[in-house]
Amino acid sequence: MQDFGFSVAGLFVGIAVGATGVGGGSLMTPILIMFYGINPAIAVGTDLLYASTSKSFGVLLHGRNGSLDWRIVRWMALGSVPATLITLVFLHNFPKGPGLDGLIKLTLAIAIIVTATFALFQDQLMRLIKRGNQGAVVEPSERKQFQLTVLSGVLIGTLVTISSVGAGVIGMMLLLLIYPKHAPIRLVGSDLAHAVIITAIAGAGHASLGTVNYALLGYLLLGALPGIWIGSRIGFNLPEKLLKRVIAGFLIFIGGTMLLKAMTTGI
Repeated sequence: MQDFGFSVAGLFVGIAVGATGVGGGSLMTPILIMFYGINPAIAVGTDLLYASTSKSFGVLLHGRNGSLDWRIVRWMALGSVPATLITLVFLHNFPKGPGLDGLIKLTLAIAIIVTATFALFQDQLMRLIKRGNQGAVVEPSERKQFQLTVLSGVLIGTLVTISSVGAGVIGMMLLLLIYPKHAPIRLVGSDLAHAVIITAIAGAGHASLGTVNYALLGYLLLGALPGIWIGSRIGFNLPEKLLKRVIAGFLIFIGGTMLLKAMTTGI
């Protein structure tokens, strides 16, 4: 019966992602930990492979539409791939048990709150970016963009490997700040392509650490793939801003609960 529950969770998260673009690891991982009692390391490792598989479909669509900037993807990967590998080595040598669980929960809680905050204030941020300097959009030099993009990759690679959160919404937030003149759809496609790469590498690393439950992964995908399709259809008929606010509010509640628990109990 619990196996069916995993597919329901996948369906719920898939609908959220399909309808709003918000969700993914920031919903799936805490749901697995808080509502299904899955070990945090297993939840993160399994969600990483889940994310790399489910996001691949979106990359194919963006690739066909030409809404991908592979230069941005390469620059982000220059920072994220080494950061991911270093973080995997760190996790491999970190003592297993309550200490590791606490680290994952604390990192996850912070990442969720940042994700939800951006989802709530995305429109305001976009207006500030467009306003720029006396109405003009100011974009960093190419050299500065390269440096900031690589640094963003380092942050995302580290965050994703520990918590499975960050490759989507946080990555998009950083790209919007670094590339304000780029068409948002190209940034979405680039962020998605990078997310597939980094979650696949981090997921493979977690698999080598034994923190992936393949049966759980299968049940999640069983619900998530049709959920993404359903959500994309719902998104056309329901107010996206309202949906995002509801999901963001839920994320803040989950992130706040996890953060409080991690800080007070250490687990």
